Amino acid sequence: MADLLVDTDILIDVGRGVEGAVVALSTWEMEKQIGVSAVTYMELLVGCRDKREQQAVEQFVARFENILIDADITTQAIQLLQRYRLSHGLLIADALIAATAMVKGIPLVSKNQKDYRYIEGLDFWPYPS
Repeated sequence: MADLLVDTDILIDVGRGVEGAVVALSTWEMEKQIGVSAVTYMELLVGCRDKREQQAVEQFVARFENILIDADITTQAIQLLQRYRLSHGLLIADALIAATAMVKGIPLVSKNQKDYRYIEGLDFWPYPS
């Protein structure tokens, strides 16, 4: 089972070779089982320009536990949207990713502090952590 959920933005940086992201992910992988939300996997796939990039994403994501969206995650995401959409502009993808971390009881690490820091009950690690 995953010990840490890594947000899409960090994985994009790893794919681009951003040194800080590469080092951080390597460090986390030595200590923890890394999970990615199915939403993150889909976001990475949407960013592919051709089959070669798609295959590279599929191989990259295979390193991690892919956490699928289930009824509990969906219910939590809806509750988050009800609470934070109007007040903070929470988006569907971010609600699903945060809900994944909350339902699975694992911390979420992301560069985008503004997307998550206000969510009560979320074990959120700002990046760099």
